Amino acid sequence: MNLLVTALAEVGDSVRGVVEPALAGGAFETLGDDDLLAVMGALAAIARRVEGALVEAVGVVEARSQGARSDRLSARAGCRSVSELVQRVTRVSPHAASGMIRAGRVVHRDRALASGEWLEPTLPALRDALVAGEVGVEAVNAIAGPLTDAAARAARDDVLAADAFLADAARGLRDRDVDVDVDVDAGVRGPAPSVADLRAMAHLWASAIDADGAEPVEAGALRGRGLALGVPRRGLVPLSGMLLPEVAAQLQTIFDALMSPRVTGPEHPGSNAGGPTFREDAAPGSSGDGVPVDGRTRLQKQHDAFATALGAAARAGELATIGGAAPTLVVYAREDDLVSGSGWAQVEGSDQPVSTGVAAQIACCGTIQRVGFDGAGRIVSLGVRDRVFTAVQRKAIALRDGGCVIPGCGVRAAWCEVHHDQEHSRGGPTHCDNGLLLCWFHHRTLGTSGWSVRMRHGVPEVRGPAWWDPHRRWRPVRGSPLRRVRRAQGA
Repeated sequence: MNLLVTALAEVGDSVRGVVEPALAGGAFETLGDDDLLAVMGALAAIARRVEGALVEAVGVVEARSQGARSDRLSARAGCRSVSELVQRVTRVSPHAASGMIRAGRVVHRDRALASGEWLEPTLPALRDALVAGEVGVEAVNAIAGPLTDAAARAARDDVLAADAFLADAARGLRDRDVDVDVDVDAGVRGPAPSVADLRAMAHLWASAIDADGAEPVEAGALRGRGLALGVPRRGLVPLSGMLLPEVAAQLQTIFDALMSPRVTGPEHPGSNAGGPTFREDAAPGSSGDGVPVDGRTRLQKQHDAFATALGAAARAGELATIGGAAPTLVVYAREDDLVSGSGWAQVEGSDQPVSTGVAAQIACCGTIQRVGFDGAGRIVSLGVRDRVFTAVQRKAIALRDGGCVIPGCGVRAAWCEVHHDQEHSRGGPTHCDNGLLLCWFHHRTLGTSGWSVRMRHGVPEVRGPAWWDPHRRWRPVRGSPLRRVRRAQGA
């Protein structure tokens, strides 16, 4: 057996001899805070050393998997690609295998065929940092991605300068807050930047060494942008695509605005102080302290934020018109089904049927017209525009409610829908005394979440689920900015 294989097997036995007893005996639980962090740092240092060796091995595997298929190492091993071979040997995910392959391409050294001398890798300084155990695979790729994109248009000396600076930065030998052309005395080690910091620094360097590259990159991005709706499956429609950076940033800003980790409760909705908060680490109904609990995952919250943004955009009146009117979502349903609350409805533009509960929620929104058919297909009812709350009415309701009326939600009024307390189809007027604010999520789940709302003498009231309020009392909404001002003044 090769000496390197034997030595690595012995190292593995040594590590196992330390780690297994520690894990089995619960040694980590007995550590103080400082020792626990020191152990994490030591394990990470070992992991970086191992990653450096893995990347080198993967680089050699890829080099031996070039040329005619019969000569490829990957083919001889019975694999379709280098990625498959790496996954099978190392037991990692496709994403992790791809990361090792990308890192190997920029740090692997080839030999000159004639002289046998080592050739310079794409990023030699980054290779040295990897060999020294100062960086891992993620840090290598965070730096290499922007630099290799710029390398096709930048001078080699500039690429090497960026490589040297960023490798030093990854070791903690450069100040990440100084300009890229200002040197910091080598040897003065500071805190090493995170992978995200390294990626940001690498993008700055790529911009500096490839000043003319923005236009072709921008042109390529414009060609590659796109968004597609897939075929509905199990009641869900897949969404895929590629967003331009500024579009993604705008969407992220909307997510951040609607998904604040700290949102307040009954006394001060919309403020970050003075009220209870959602506990995102608890299951629905399990807070035990009277605090509403939001059991949605982050992905679910982002979906709901996206739905909220679409509704707000449709209500804004600034979108292009269709047939002379603002974009209007039309829902088709049988009149009997709407009355009974059972059966299915059809949303124009989608082949996927929805429940009549969804149809009722959509029909309640101010920008929706509803069409009802009888059993023979005859149109028996058609929503009219005077059921839509006007901009003036929305402003008045927003001033009264302050935002979504559900305690603890905190979604501000501009993002909310106006809910008809008494359905318009059953005689409910489009009047401020019959409308209250609900965010998309609470409007969508009003019939199933345990929350109830009503209007009483023109004031919205809320009744919470039993886990939040065992007495199920109706409580007036206290989100109005005027109420807060009056309380502050002692009125």
